[in-house]
Amino acid sequence: MKTHQVTNQVPALKDVNLFGTDLVLQQGLEREQAGWHAGTLSCYGAELGSAEVLHLAELANRHLPELETHDRFGNRIDQVEFHPSWHALLALLRREALHALPWLPGYEDTPGAHVARAAGYYLHGQVEAGSLCPTTMTFAAIPVLRNEDALFHTLRDKLFSRDHDPHDLPLEHKRSMLIGMGMTEKQGGSDVRSNTSSARALNGSGRGGAYTLSGHKWFFSAPMCDAHMVLAHTDNGLSCFFVPRWRPDGEKNTVLIQRLKDKLGNRSNSSSEVEFDDAYGVMVGEEGRGIPTIIEMANHTRLDCVIGSAALMRHALVQAIHHARHRSAFGKLLAEQPLMRNVLADLALESEAAALLMLRLARAFEAPNDPLQRAWRRIVTPAAKFWICKRALEFCGECMEVWGGNGYVETGPMTRLYREAPVNSIWEGSGNVMCLDVLRAMEREPETCVLLLDELQQVADTHDVLQAPLHKLKQMLSGATEQREAQARGLVQQLVLTLQSALMLQHAPAAMAQAFVLSRSDAGHGRVFGAWPISHTDTEAILQRAWPL
Repeated sequence: MKTHQVTNQVPALKDVNLFGTDLVLQQGLEREQAGWHAGTLSCYGAELGSAEVLHLAELANRHLPELETHDRFGNRIDQVEFHPSWHALLALLRREALHALPWLPGYEDTPGAHVARAAGYYLHGQVEAGSLCPTTMTFAAIPVLRNEDALFHTLRDKLFSRDHDPHDLPLEHKRSMLIGMGMTEKQGGSDVRSNTSSARALNGSGRGGAYTLSGHKWFFSAPMCDAHMVLAHTDNGLSCFFVPRWRPDGEKNTVLIQRLKDKLGNRSNSSSEVEFDDAYGVMVGEEGRGIPTIIEMANHTRLDCVIGSAALMRHALVQAIHHARHRSAFGKLLAEQPLMRNVLADLALESEAAALLMLRLARAFEAPNDPLQRAWRRIVTPAAKFWICKRALEFCGECMEVWGGNGYVETGPMTRLYREAPVNSIWEGSGNVMCLDVLRAMEREPETCVLLLDELQQVADTHDVLQAPLHKLKQMLSGATEQREAQARGLVQQLVLTLQSALMLQHAPAAMAQAFVLSRSDAGHGRVFGAWPISHTDTEAILQRAWPL
């Protein structure tokens, strides 16, 4: 039916180099001593932005994982079947060593290795987020497993391999492996101390000993992994265990998948509920010290939550600017209309500040023995996870609104971004858990908080505009201890905004930095993007810096 011509529809954004068009990432890579990885990231950015890889991401989220508990003969197999696009995406991540880069031989002592890995993770997160989950858990497990000499010796080559192996086989028959996590249970969620799963020693108790596990996990991610890090109780308290999918005798381990979670987002990735029926496991870390062992993993997974949310914001922003530059309404392009330009510029400031914080935080993992870097890892990691992950949901919703009705339908990219946005705010500890963790870190190691404040004061000494937000932060920190818990969200919000302001003042163009600091100096309630007083700034320069195409 030839009733009309199709006009004023925005062309799909494809075949662009995600790294080559991101000036903030390029500059940050050089600044944080990871410029040696720029060539590799440029190639990866071009591949990720290609129509082919973008189509793989669509397919992986359209054809969801399917659980097969039994084969046709009635044997228990507990397998999760994936569309080939999922394995293609995991193969890309593995090839780029995003599961292990800073730990690999030749990179372990290389300055900028953590930043280089964060940048690659950030690029991939703009295209497909579900495949990042097993990559993150494998990455976070490696430094924990390296403390277990005998166990790590058997796993090392498969953990470090850059070759994705999708087969469900005993480890000795595989080229590589992935590691998942199983922490929470029905009755407790984040309160893992309420776990009821138990472990019984088989041939000698303690670190490195073999155990059988009984109990359940309410969120077991991701069940197709070759092994999982699991918490269970022994007589001496909650302990951590390495639980493989296959037992040493070549039989399938009795980790029984009950069902896959039907999730709002992160749909390409499988999350499950499982029962342990005397499942085989090896104790990792000291007996009764399972939570401190897992916290070491959590520091890395929480950083990846920050990176992943910053990636969603970046891609949502790019899609919004691209749309506004090609869609006309009321006689001119959306991008030419003052109010829309104000909204887009405000979003661009938010995205750049998130990227700067993400890169600076990644650098903190480069120097484990430096007191200031420890302050960043211990205090800023949970603070950034709280703020960046929470802002991502509002951010993606605003970018979806730029698209109007076209943004609300599943045939475009915005719905997947919006559905994906909440997961990082919930996974590895929700907002309240993060804020309380920040308070706990400040109380246990007050000297680390002093180091952060001193660093901020040095920036404020040369940028007067930072004096007011820093003064407000210090006032909040000086309040009565008993009031801090109830006001923890406000304090953490102020901490992150002050840190972001300092980073913008140090690394962004002066006018943009001023606009960010002044517009975020009143961190009150009820603010929306585009309502900040930045209309007097050069919005076109902000948008060109964010997306030059």
